[in-house]
Amino acid sequence: MLSMGLLSSICACLKKLKAANSASADEADDEDVSTDIFFELSALQIATNFFSEVNKLGHGGFGPVYKGLMPNGQQVAVKKLSVDSRQGVRQFSNEVKLLLRIQHRNLVILLGCCVEGPEKMLVYEFLPNRSLDYFIFDKKRSPFLDWTTRFHIITGIVRGLLYLHEEAPARIIHRDIKASNVLLDEKLNPKISDFGLARLFPGDDTHLNTFKIAGTYGYMAPEYAIHGYLSVKSDVFSFGILVLEIVSGRKNHDDRLGAQQADLLGYAWSLYQDGKILELADESLTKCNADEAAMCIQLGLLCCQASVSDRPDMNTIHLMLSSDSFTLPRPGKPGLHGRAAPRTTTSTYAFTKTNTTSTQTGVTRASAGSSLVEDYSRNSMSISSIDEGR
Repeated sequence: MLSMGLLSSICACLKKLKAANSASADEADDEDVSTDIFFELSALQIATNFFSEVNKLGHGGFGPVYKGLMPNGQQVAVKKLSVDSRQGVRQFSNEVKLLLRIQHRNLVILLGCCVEGPEKMLVYEFLPNRSLDYFIFDKKRSPFLDWTTRFHIITGIVRGLLYLHEEAPARIIHRDIKASNVLLDEKLNPKISDFGLARLFPGDDTHLNTFKIAGTYGYMAPEYAIHGYLSVKSDVFSFGILVLEIVSGRKNHDDRLGAQQADLLGYAWSLYQDGKILELADESLTKCNADEAAMCIQLGLLCCQASVSDRPDMNTIHLMLSSDSFTLPRPGKPGLHGRAAPRTTTSTYAFTKTNTTSTQTGVTRASAGSSLVEDYSRNSMSISSIDEGR
């Protein structure tokens, strides 16, 4: 149960959030706020058809999420906190306090809350295309995300994370960046969601050591999962895994693919070392900008390096994706929790980003020494084999 003190804190936070939505940050404290940020339980029950299974959008550790239709025609998403979840209570309070501080087009918008008796709910804008994993991990739906859309989604996630890490009133580490926490609006613009596990870094703090590890296995940076070392580079690692999933159209671990390909990061690293990185691209991509796809795969590997200091920050990643001409550094060994096999050579790719309307090349699988990679390398990148040195 929430204490009265915690409940009061949540209500105060939501009032300030409403003020922030209708006034600048400097004027928010002076804004006279109405009480329409508080939704009545009866109204949400009617809107969601009493939280019917038909309206259920998903379920997380905090509880289920339902689609609702308000009397004014507005569609909403209602996150219903599990009554018996102590962790959920902390997530509920944490999410409100963090969303108070952040407003960005690539982050979900909190509309208000409901706190009646044992019921605690958060009400968000409804995004009709659900979450990213709904598309990319489903072979029937993944073709709807062509390469242009996938690249747009990647850059949108970068902008959202850059805001959290560098531009928000205080530095925020999300801690649970993954495909199911990226929602898509009607135009397939990405919005980062679920801030229940996020951590606020006041002042100039850049990292902390914690014994309480929270997140999703497969996306968690090894230094955080093993040693509890949390920093912005933890989100960078998770983002790197997510980029590889978006390009490949597969989950970060899939035992059905066999030992060599089961671990996505390890398989991507192996293909990169062999100069075959485009073989990772999703088979459903009938047309693909080869320059951008190869760049994103290498960027994903750069974000997932075992060495925390070698990973780029979100500002650098944003520059890499938005610059017209640049050279990506050679990625070092990825953080694979000891699963990476030692190799002696790797490849360096120097990219020159051309016009985004460049020729779209079909991504076709080929045998070892793929001709696609050979032709592509002659036209758009230089490849050299060098000692790994790591």
